[in-house]
Amino acid sequence: MLDETSYHTMLYVYLGSAALAVLLLAWWIGRRGSRAWAALVSLLAAALLLTPAYPREGVDTLAPALIVAGFQYFTAGMGAAVHALRPLGTMCALAVTLALLLRFTLFRQRSSSAAGTADAVDRES
Repeated sequence: MLDETSYHTMLYVYLGSAALAVLLLAWWIGRRGSRAWAALVSLLAAALLLTPAYPREGVDTLAPALIVAGFQYFTAGMGAAVHALRPLGTMCALAVTLALLLRFTLFRQRSSSAAGTADAVDRES
């Protein structure tokens, strides 16, 4: 059984490695595709890897919701996994919403006339 120190160490190692995986995924996709796809995939990966859930009732420690949902689904059925799938679905919906918001604000494609005007202004300066 984990004591408090080993639980915190395990939690820090997991969160650090998941954050590093999300950053590497965003960097890799950003180099090969558009920034909007990189944002969508990395936000979805962050939602899946970093969302916490309680493993079962009466437990006061948290675990990754994806792992809890998988174990609960394969050992006790779909009804037992719902408590972990609900926050996963919410966080994935939030990730898609944020990625769409980024796509239409920061990562939008400039039209050719706006790009030409911006280039002309840059050349005059």
